[in-house]
Amino acid sequence: MGLSPSKILLVGPSWVGDMVMAQSLVQVLLLRFPGAEVDVLAPAWSAALVARMPGVNRAVTLSAGHGQLGLLERLTLAHRLRGSYDQALVLPNSLKSALVPFLARTPRRTGYLGECRYGLLNDPRKLDKHCLPMTVQRFVALGLPKDAQQPPDVSAPRLEVLGADVQQALAELDLDPSRDILVLCPGAEYGPAKRWPAEHFAVVGRTLAGRGWKIWVMGSAKDDETAQAVCQLIGPAAVNLAGRTSLAQAVDLISLARAVVSNDSGLMHVAAALDRPLVAVYGSSDPGFTPPLSPTSRVVSMGLQCSPCFQRQCPKGHLDCLRKLTPDRVLDRLAELLPDLNAGRSLETGER
Repeated sequence: MGLSPSKILLVGPSWVGDMVMAQSLVQVLLLRFPGAEVDVLAPAWSAALVARMPGVNRAVTLSAGHGQLGLLERLTLAHRLRGSYDQALVLPNSLKSALVPFLARTPRRTGYLGECRYGLLNDPRKLDKHCLPMTVQRFVALGLPKDAQQPPDVSAPRLEVLGADVQQALAELDLDPSRDILVLCPGAEYGPAKRWPAEHFAVVGRTLAGRGWKIWVMGSAKDDETAQAVCQLIGPAAVNLAGRTSLAQAVDLISLARAVVSNDSGLMHVAAALDRPLVAVYGSSDPGFTPPLSPTSRVVSMGLQCSPCFQRQCPKGHLDCLRKLTPDRVLDRLAELLPDLNAGRSLETGER
C-alpha cells in the first residue's frame, strides 16, 4: 500500500453544511499529495455543491437517500469503482457509508470507528471528541497521519462559482442584482430550536430595505411558510426564493449577497465558504461545534444556562435562546462587518 495515493475517494456527508466543511479536508489532501486526484462520493442532490468545491476532480453520485441502505446500488457502484482508488476516506460514521470502499476493494480505507466498522476499515481511527471538538477538525484529521499533532490546523472551506452560472440563475428567476442584496435564511432542517423567529428576521430585513437594499429570503421548500411570513412582514423589497431554487442556484445567488443573516444551517456554511459577510444565529446548537469559519462572519447567541441543548424542539417550551436574541444584536454584528451600515440609520428597535 503506497504512502502517496494518486487517486483518493472521499465518502461525503449527507448534510449540506457538513459537505461544505469537507472542502477543508480536500485542501489538506492536495497539500500532502500534490498532483493527486480527489473525487467525492456524494448523494445525487449534492453533486452541484461538490462541483463548486475547489480541488475536487469530480462527484461520484449515489442516489440512495439519507438513511437508506440501498445495498444493490452500493454493490453496483462498488463493482464499477473497483481498482479506481488508492485510498478512501469515509467521513460519516455509519456502517453503510463504509460499504462502497470495502466492496470496491480500495487498498486503504480510513475512517472513525463506529457501528461495528472494524472489518470495513483497515485504517481505523479512534475519535477523541475533546481533542477534536469541531466537525471540520474531525474531517481534516482523517487526512493526516495517525500520529499527527492534534487538533490540526484548519483552513476555512471554500466554494467557487462561475459568472455564467450566476447570470443564468438570475435570468431563470428574474432577479435584479443592481441593488445591495441581503440574503435571509430563516430555515433550519434540524428543527424549530435552531430557527430564529420570523419577526426578528423581518426587523433586520425592514431595516436594510429602508436603506434601499433588496431582500432575498432563501431556503428549501420546507421553509416556504416561514419565508412567506418573513416576506410579508418586510414588504415589497423582499423576494421569497424558498423552494424556488435548486441548490446550485442557491449557492450562485448567495455569492451576490452583500450580507447574509442565517440560522445555523447548510446555507450558513455556504455563505461562509463564499466569504460573504455573515451573521450566524445560534439557538439549540453549539457555535463551537459547527461554526462558520470565514473571517467575514460573526456569531450571535444568548449563551443561556440551558443551551446548547442540541434538541430539535425546546425541551423547556420557551425558546428563550432565540426569542430573547433581539434584532439589534444582529444589526450590530452586521455593522461590524459593514462599517457604512451605521451611518445615519435608525433601527426599529430604537435609535442607534
